[in-house]
Amino acid sequence: MATGEPSTAVPLPQEGAPKKPSGSWLPSWLVGYDRRWLAADVIAGITLAAVSIPECMGYTKIAGTPVITGLYTILLPISVFALLGSSRHLVVGADSATAAMLFAALSAVALPYSAHWLALTEVAALITAAMLLLATVLRLGFLADFLSRTVLVGFLSGVGVSLIFGQLPDMLGVTAKGHGFFGQLWGVVRATPHARLPTFGVAVGVVVVIAAAERWSHKAPGALIAVGLAIVATFAFRLDHHGVAVVGQVAAGLPSFGLPRVSLHEAATLVPLCASMFLVIVAQSAATSRSFAQKRNEPLNENRDLLALGLANAAAGLSGTFVVNGSPTKTAVVDSAGGRTQVSQLTTAAATLAVLLFATRLIAWLPVAALAAMVFLIGVKLVDVESLRRIYRFRKATFLVALGTMAAVVLLGVERGIFLAVALSILDHMQQEYRPKDVVLVQRDGHWKAVRAEPGAHTEPGLILYRFQAPLFFANVDHFVAQVWALIRQAPHPVEWLVLDLVSMSDIDYTAGLALETVVRQVREEGITVALAEIDDVSPQLEQFGVARHIGPERTFESTQAAVHAFHERIDPGADAAPPAARA
Repeated sequence: MATGEPSTAVPLPQEGAPKKPSGSWLPSWLVGYDRRWLAADVIAGITLAAVSIPECMGYTKIAGTPVITGLYTILLPISVFALLGSSRHLVVGADSATAAMLFAALSAVALPYSAHWLALTEVAALITAAMLLLATVLRLGFLADFLSRTVLVGFLSGVGVSLIFGQLPDMLGVTAKGHGFFGQLWGVVRATPHARLPTFGVAVGVVVVIAAAERWSHKAPGALIAVGLAIVATFAFRLDHHGVAVVGQVAAGLPSFGLPRVSLHEAATLVPLCASMFLVIVAQSAATSRSFAQKRNEPLNENRDLLALGLANAAAGLSGTFVVNGSPTKTAVVDSAGGRTQVSQLTTAAATLAVLLFATRLIAWLPVAALAAMVFLIGVKLVDVESLRRIYRFRKATFLVALGTMAAVVLLGVERGIFLAVALSILDHMQQEYRPKDVVLVQRDGHWKAVRAEPGAHTEPGLILYRFQAPLFFANVDHFVAQVWALIRQAPHPVEWLVLDLVSMSDIDYTAGLALETVVRQVREEGITVALAEIDDVSPQLEQFGVARHIGPERTFESTQAAVHAFHERIDPGADAAPPAARA
C-alpha cells in the first residue's frame, strides 16, 4: 500500500521533539482536534470501509467462521480502540496471521463454521483480551521487542505461503485431502483434473480485477469492485446453478451479545494458542503504531494501546466474533487516503453498521471462490520478497533465521511457528553477542582508528589497546579471554601494557566477572601492566569481582588517550605525550 499523503491533507505540527502523551483519558485525537481534518478523516474512513469490508469477509474464511463475523470484527473492536487508544492512526480489526493461528489450533477439537467452533473463537478472543489487560497492569509492552523485524518478516511470509496453498481447493472448486503441508499440496495436485471451470473462472476474474485496480491506483478499492462484480455475475448468470458455491443466507442486523458457552477445560486448552496470538498482537500492533507515530512526530502511550487492544478483543469475544489485531495494511490505507485521526476509523464503523442493517442480502450471492481469491492475494502480499532480499544482502546468517521461521510456520503450523520465531529472534541476537565485533585501536594521522582484533594487531610497540564491543556474559567470555591471549602471544613486539577499553561494555554478568578477574590476574603475572579505560557503565561490577583492586586507581583512566599518555610517560617520564588525538 502507498503511504504517501495527498496534497490536500492538513498536516499535524511537525516542529520539535515528539510530544509526550497526554494524561487525559479523552480520545487522543479529540484533544486539539482541528476541524480542517474532518473532511479528510471522513473520506479516509469511507475508503477504509471499501477495503476492510470485503477483506474481513475473506478473513472469516481463514478463521473458519461465518462471513458475517468478519463485519463484526470491524463494528465494535475498531470503535473501542478508536475511543480508548493513544495511537491516532492504528486500525484494529481481523488479521490474517491470528486468523490462521485460530484455524490451525481449533481444527483438532471442533468443526469449522459450527456453533461450537464459533464459541471457541469467542473464548479465545476473551482469553487474549485478559492477557492484554494483564500486560497493561504489569507494563509488559516491552515484549513487543522479542520479535525482531527479521523473524516477523519470516513469520508473516510463512503465513502467506500457507494461505496461498490453502485457498487453491476453493479456487478450483475441488476437495483436496492430505496431512500436513506437503500432503495437502499433493491432494490439490491430484484433484486439479477435476477442477470446475466456472469456479476457477470466478477466482481468476477476482484476482485480475483486484490486481488491475491496484495497478491503476493504490487507492482504488479493488477488492470491493471485484466482490461487487462477482455478486452481480452470480445473480445475472445464475452461476450457483453451474456448480459455483456461494456464501448463502446471511442474517441482517446487529450481533448478539453474551458470554460463549464453553467448558472450563476447553477454555484452558486454548491458553497456549492465546499466548501465541498475544505475542503477535503486541509485536505487530506496537511496530505499526510506532512507525506512524514517528512519521508524524506524534505522542504515543504503548501501555494505553495495550489496554485498548485488550478491550477491543473483549468486545470481539462478547459480540460473536474472533480475535482482532493492529493492521499495518489498513493503517497504511487510512494514512494514504489523508486520514489524520481515529475519526476515520469511527466512520468505517458507521459504514459497516449500514451494511449490517441494509445490505447483507447481497452477501448471500457472493461466490466462495471470490473469497478464496481475496485470501490468496492476501497471502501473496504477506510473502515479503523485497524484505527477504534486503535481509539476504545485509547478512546471510540473518536471512537463514528469517527463512527458518518461514519454513517452521509452513511445515509445523502457525501456532508453533510463533514460539519458534521468538526463540530464533533471541538466538539471532545472542549469536551476534556471542561473537561481537572486537577491535584494537591504533593512532593514524592524529586520530584513533579501529582495526580487527586479529593476531598481530597492536596499537604501537609494547602497547595493545583492546575494545570488546558488547556486554560480557557467560556465552562470549571464553572468546574474550582467547582474544586477549592471542593478541598478547602473537604481537610483533613484547607487550608491556594491555589497555582494556570498556566504553562499549554495558554489563558484566557473574560468570564473565569471574573470568575477567582471572585473566587480569594471569596477564599481570606475566609481567604485563593491565589498565582500564572508560569504565563508567561497569564500574560496580569491576569492584565486586576484585578487578579494580588488582589494577588500582592509578591504572584506571577516563579516556583511551589518557591511558596512552600514561604509557608514554612510563617509557620517557620527561617527554610529552604524543599529540592529542580524537577520543575513541
